[in-house]
This record gives sequence, C-alpha cells and structure tokens, in this order.
Amino acid sequence: MKENFLINIEGTMEQDGEIDTIRLMTRGSFVRKNDSYFISYRETEATGYEGNVTTVKAEGPGKVSMLRHGSMPSQLVIERGRRHVCHYDSGYGVLSLGVAADEIANHLTDAGGRLTFSYMLDSGDSQISRNEVKITVKEAN
Repeated sequence: MKENFLINIEGTMEQDGEIDTIRLMTRGSFVRKNDSYFISYRETEATGYEGNVTTVKAEGPGKVSMLRHGSMPSQLVIERGRRHVCHYDSGYGVLSLGVAADEIANHLTDAGGRLTFSYMLDSGDSQISRNEVKITVKEAN
C-alpha cells in the first residue's frame, strides 16, 4: 500500500448521554476506482486494532462502507434510506449490529477532500449509539 496521503479522522460517539471523540492523523492510500473512492490506512496500537488495515469506500453521494481486515475484521455499510445488518468483531466475539445512515456528505475529488457521515447503531430492539465520522484526505508533501 502506497501511503502517500495524509488522512485525518475524527470520530464522535454519543451513547447514553455521554459523548466521546477520538482523533487520528495517519498516512495511507487514496485511490478512485470507477465511481468510488477508497481511503485505506494501517491501524495502530493507539486505536486498539494494531496490525489491521481499515478501508473506507465512498460510493457516490449516498453510500459508505467501512471494512477492517486483519485479526479483528468488521464491516459496516452506511447507506441513505436503508438499514443494514453488519458484523463487528469486538475482540471478545462477533456482534451483529443494525446500521442506519443519518447523513452522508461526500466532497472527495481525485486530489483528496472531505467525507462526513453519521449513523445510528442498534441491536435490533434498542439503540446503541449515534456516531459521526469526519475524514479529510490530502496528498502528503
């Protein structure tokens, strides 16, 4: 993987009235294939997923997939107008979670840009959390 882009990620999770925000700045790859953009980066010890690779796929204006490959794989699909059931490896076992998009704003171009999306996670009958992710991509100097 050519790590020739700077990737800034800010993730906010609201759960039971508590808000937690994490920020990550890393190097990674950014490519366009057909009508989709792929942002990939290596996880570190700081994220708790060291040794895994995460890829965010932005498909047009209304769909984002987050795929983690490695020892703790997961897949989340966030799509406007649809609720997906996705699988998440917590390290203690695999969970099936419902994922429903609140908002997706794709401002990516071949040079980089910004991708913002928010979604609700549920366990079928109860809401777990509301999440917002902001990703900025720019070419490294």
